[in-house]
Amino acid sequence: MRGEGAPARPDGDTADGGPAARGGVPAPRPGADSAAAAASGAGPSPRRGKRRILRWTASVLAFLILATAAAGYLYYRHLNGSIQTDALNLGENKLGGSRPNAFGQTPLNILLIGSDARDGEENKALGGAKDTFDGPPLADVQMLLHLSADRSNMSVVSMPRDTMLKMPKCTEPNGKVHSASRGLVQTNESLSRGGPGCTVAAWQDLTKIPIDHFMMIDFKGVVTMADAIGGVPVCVQENVHSLTRDGKGSGLKLAKGENVIQGEVALQWLRTRYGFEDGSDIGRAHAQHMYMNSLAREFRRNAKLSNPMKLNSLAQAAIKAMVVDPGLNKIDKLYDLSMELKKVDPSRITMTTMPWIPSPSDSARVEPKPGEAEDLFRMIREDIPLDGKGPEHPAAPGAAPSASASGAPATPAAPGAAG
Repeated sequence: MRGEGAPARPDGDTADGGPAARGGVPAPRPGADSAAAAASGAGPSPRRGKRRILRWTASVLAFLILATAAAGYLYYRHLNGSIQTDALNLGENKLGGSRPNAFGQTPLNILLIGSDARDGEENKALGGAKDTFDGPPLADVQMLLHLSADRSNMSVVSMPRDTMLKMPKCTEPNGKVHSASRGLVQTNESLSRGGPGCTVAAWQDLTKIPIDHFMMIDFKGVVTMADAIGGVPVCVQENVHSLTRDGKGSGLKLAKGENVIQGEVALQWLRTRYGFEDGSDIGRAHAQHMYMNSLAREFRRNAKLSNPMKLNSLAQAAIKAMVVDPGLNKIDKLYDLSMELKKVDPSRITMTTMPWIPSPSDSARVEPKPGEAEDLFRMIREDIPLDGKGPEHPAAPGAAPSASASGAPATPAAPGAAG
């Protein structure tokens, strides 16, 4: 910037050769501008004027930088203060976090929980069923996300909400104790036994997989995230109208082919069972897999530093939508986690449902399938990719349960359950 905008040299800015004033004004220093010795009454030199302008500009810039930094810090504190947290594990068996492999790389296991809580006006309006308002919440969606140690692949395992299993003893932070169940209990009831920390404890007791984090979302959170991402593409083989003759169903109505869903329609998709496949919770799980798969792709496309406005809106939506464990209680921790998830190529994301059998005590419920369910859990514990592409840990023939890779997700069939 030196020299830009310098004022023109004033007229007569040369030594006039006149006699010096009485009193003996010293001669100018070598190299000094002769204008500095001009006749009495002359204004400040151009160089001094430029220095003053530069000092003023620097002061203004410093103030703006400090003000912007202060505003950014306050905004950062605001975002951190808005993050909702709950205890990670309320059970007695603490497995600790995931352990690094021989190369010092550590896998991550994150339990994703969808709550049907009707604890606010928005959730009540979206959830309906007035008889359940302000009642105990249920964990109607449970998915374990396993991120491999080398970040080359990701596996997502669903547990049907109708799964029957034994509940562990759970103790809330306030000291309230929920005794272990004597018999089998439906897995979605774990959330009402102290919160997501009991759902984590139930998963760890069943699978022996150390769970590092959880993320829980409710009805309004699904709507918020679907809107923030700009919609999630899904595909159906036939026209869908989730409404049976006796009034059951989510109300979802979609035309055959690809649809971009957001807002309340996204919530309807995740809740639909009457309208997909055989109308069971297993068919709903397949639809949820497709949604999660597409959501991951859209997030990968939108969450970029080159688009800070979109990234900021996604961050605010996520904070508003989710409850997380204390290990994710800072915005930078959530951002770091999102960047780890983005390292996985979408073609290496595999989604599957826990192998199950009809419950002998109730044919409308299911139980983990002996042998096959444990094989799946072992593969997750040992960080074996479910797509069989891992060079170090190839899947044993027949050991892996049926799974759908995200490169070609299964399309939920629509058997025409319209009422």
